[in-house]
Amino acid sequence: MSGTNTTNVPTSLPARPKRKLLLINGPNLNLLGTREPHIYGSTTLSDVVTSIVARGQRLEIEVVAFQSNHEGQIVDFIQSHFTPPPVPTSASTQSTLPSATTTTTTPRRTRTGVIINPAAFTHTSVAIRDALLATALPFVEVHVSNIHAREPWRTHSYFSDQAVGVLLGLGVYGYTAALEFWAQRWDKEDADEGFETTGEVEGEVRAVEGGEGGEREDRVQEKGWTVALTSV
Repeated sequence: MSGTNTTNVPTSLPARPKRKLLLINGPNLNLLGTREPHIYGSTTLSDVVTSIVARGQRLEIEVVAFQSNHEGQIVDFIQSHFTPPPVPTSASTQSTLPSATTTTTTPRRTRTGVIINPAAFTHTSVAIRDALLATALPFVEVHVSNIHAREPWRTHSYFSDQAVGVLLGLGVYGYTAALEFWAQRWDKEDADEGFETTGEVEGEVRAVEGGEGGEREDRVQEKGWTVALTSV
């Protein structure tokens, strides 16, 4: 069809955005379950990851788990999941030659969130904080123990003032609560944009069985406590 402008015709409405959750654990959490069980419980990190991945699958969330004792490796992992914004195409680079009508498919977006337990890096790591801010990845900060009920130097966090929310002292159940938060937040964002939601979030959630996390979960349910996460 000579002499006509290119017309892009969407082949279909965009699909509901994919969901990806980065589960990041800092130094010594590889010893979870054996390290000071009177503080951290007896549930292992492997148990936590297995539970969160399985629950994520039911919620259609891809969970990517990572643990390191090294600050730079955590920074590298965060940066590896950074997607730079698209570079605008200037009018001068677009072809002015006539061409036939074409069809385009809108790429499927991905919503990405982070659950991070920085462990000892909570109190020291400007580098990990900067990596999260540089990549603009929203994150929930989780601690198995209540850091405000321990040594005074543990009370300072380089992350809390930038976190979407902070969960302290709920044992390993804190990871599950953070996952449920992301599922509900993304369901709301999908609904606001006109997409169908998963509708899978339950009123009560089971934590990883055993250990301090399971015990704390029972207390939370029995007393009817609500864990609040404040969006920023």
